[in-house]
Amino acid sequence: MAIRMKVWIDFVCPYCCLGEAAIRQATAGLDVEVVWMPFELRPPPAPPLRIRGEYFQNAWRQVIYPLAERLGITMRMPALDPQPYTRTAFEGLQLARERGLAAEDVRGVFGALFERGLDIGRIDVLAGVARDAGLPEEELIRAQEEGRYAEAHLAELRAAEINGIRAVPTIIAGTQRIEGVPDPERLRQLLQSELQRAGADAV
Repeated sequence: MAIRMKVWIDFVCPYCCLGEAAIRQATAGLDVEVVWMPFELRPPPAPPLRIRGEYFQNAWRQVIYPLAERLGITMRMPALDPQPYTRTAFEGLQLARERGLAAEDVRGVFGALFERGLDIGRIDVLAGVARDAGLPEEELIRAQEEGRYAEAHLAELRAAEINGIRAVPTIIAGTQRIEGVPDPERLRQLLQSELQRAGADAV
């Protein structure tokens, strides 16, 4: 019996990018539905975060690059400063979810920023991500112009508040709640336990 796992992320958070890779590894072959949920670390009108200080340089050198290597993924500290806003990207995720392509979209947005250093606040960049994920570019642009998913996105931000989300990534699967980048093997074991429990409850 499948279980649903909700994962709150912000696309500009490198730990969320790491978390996506860890979750992909942990869920491979398991009957787990991953639902990617939005959490804007600095929503407008708050000023976007500037990341050129020594703190961020040290974090990348001491934590992020070693974790990326351990997970077998390529990441680069983006040259963009300040960070882009992510609301437009999250509204695009709403469309991708409708089409069953949320996983591809999430991976594509992270790759655009943390592999290619592209500005994911720009609709033309997101249109390219959509195309690569299998979504029609024109529909993404039209949906953004119409504000088609604005309300749905805001509703999910309110859901983050209700669930007490304060940091990303945060994972909720059944009775389990994990904050931060999960260890893939440990997460897999937890998910297997939840799957067994779900199967027992269904009997």
